Amino acid sequence: MIEILDTTLRDGEQTAGVSFNPDEKLAIARLLLEDLKVNRIEVASARVSRGEQEAFAKICAWAFTCGKLDAVECLGFVDGGLSVDWIGKAGGQVMNLLTKGSFRHVTGQLRKTAREHRDDILRDISLAVSKGMKVNVYLEDWSNGMIDSPDYVFFLVDALQDAPIQRIMLPDTLGILNPAQAGEFCRQMVERYPGIRFDFHPHNDYDLATANAYEAVKAGVSGLHVTVNGLGERTGNLPVSSALGILNDHLKVENTLVEKRLMHVCRYVETISGVRIPSNKPLVGEFVFTQTSGVHADGDRKGGLYQNALLPERFGRHRHYALGKTSGKANIVKNLESLGINLTPEQMKQVTARVVELGDKKESLSPEDLPFIVADVLKGDFSTGPDRIHIVNYSLQLTRGMRPVANLRIDIDGSEYEESAAGDGQYDAFMKALWKIYDRLGRMHPRLTDYVVKIPPGGKTDALVETSISWDMDGRGFKTRGVDSDQTEAAIKATVKMLNLIENQRI
Repeated sequence: MIEILDTTLRDGEQTAGVSFNPDEKLAIARLLLEDLKVNRIEVASARVSRGEQEAFAKICAWAFTCGKLDAVECLGFVDGGLSVDWIGKAGGQVMNLLTKGSFRHVTGQLRKTAREHRDDILRDISLAVSKGMKVNVYLEDWSNGMIDSPDYVFFLVDALQDAPIQRIMLPDTLGILNPAQAGEFCRQMVERYPGIRFDFHPHNDYDLATANAYEAVKAGVSGLHVTVNGLGERTGNLPVSSALGILNDHLKVENTLVEKRLMHVCRYVETISGVRIPSNKPLVGEFVFTQTSGVHADGDRKGGLYQNALLPERFGRHRHYALGKTSGKANIVKNLESLGINLTPEQMKQVTARVVELGDKKESLSPEDLPFIVADVLKGDFSTGPDRIHIVNYSLQLTRGMRPVANLRIDIDGSEYEESAAGDGQYDAFMKALWKIYDRLGRMHPRLTDYVVKIPPGGKTDALVETSISWDMDGRGFKTRGVDSDQTEAAIKATVKMLNLIENQRI
């Protein structure tokens, strides 16, 4: 069994521009322990700020009520007991003591001898244990220590092996190791000290965190440190999604992570942190279960020839088939099947030609665009019918010092309806007026889950804007796009497209 410690709320918060408030920290802590089911979480650094202590105390209070206090850890420092007092005052019971894992750090930063640092460490461990705390020890810059001063590393761990500690944590603090080094250095620690539990804490400066973690587990470490979405200083830490993939599929090592909750947790942290998940990020990126090539789609129809063990259903997701100039008939057939649309061979040929033509022009296409393409190509011969909803007119008022106001008149199946609403922005006011009409009519409507604006580089004020909006309707996600020189107008176009997709039962 490999233990997973998530340090999103400590090391991950060192990402440039990322800061969580106490309520956000508590929400993420609960998701990590209750939904994703990591074994431990590191949630704070001692003595950083009053807000940090408030957040730590809030998490500790919650964890105490549900019997998870031992799973909540805080970074502490070799400071004569100040960190011990800070952690204890907030209700914490586990301190991760940050010590120096390389001789260069001891002499260059602390200006001490190895023996002086050892004695200081043992003193603070004793203080913490005397106050009922459990202690883990970080060997900061351990990777450089193993390269440049292994005798110092072994001197320090020799002293720690009989101390009352739970684990020793081996950080590749600057992300310098390659897989061969990570495996060899971890193996040396495990074989030399069989009675100690070791965690490996990788950073990703050379994009090797996942490979290094793989070798560390093979070498016999007992735990891995991760963050959600790889958050962390500089290039970040080992992403929990990557750890899950190598543990379950390559190493086949038992762990407690819940695959189906991975996406939910990653998306939530993406929203709270403001750091977007790259579209091609393994397991959790938007495009990772999307086939673009028509050859691949055809192979999937003939027995899943282009699929691997990372099936989207494992993670609560679905496979998609993209539309563009490399799309063949198979991609289009897959999308039409999901929409319940049947075409003749001749109609399919016409629609395929149009999709390729649009893709050649670099137009962005989504599966939700397909019904409109079909309707356009077949000139009214499309069985799902014409659009049933039209905007008759609207006005948006923006006055300094006042909330924006929208007045909207909309046509639904030939009947017109009108409403007004104020909002936090012009589009928000428009949507509030729209949903007033829908609520009045007793109609269901989707929930907006994401809103992305793409503006071409160059800084032209009259450039076309593409607004892409993600929606959720009864658990099914879909996306619509609108293009206009005005951002709000582009968003409204995407919204009207969404309404017609739902009304014509295309979603």
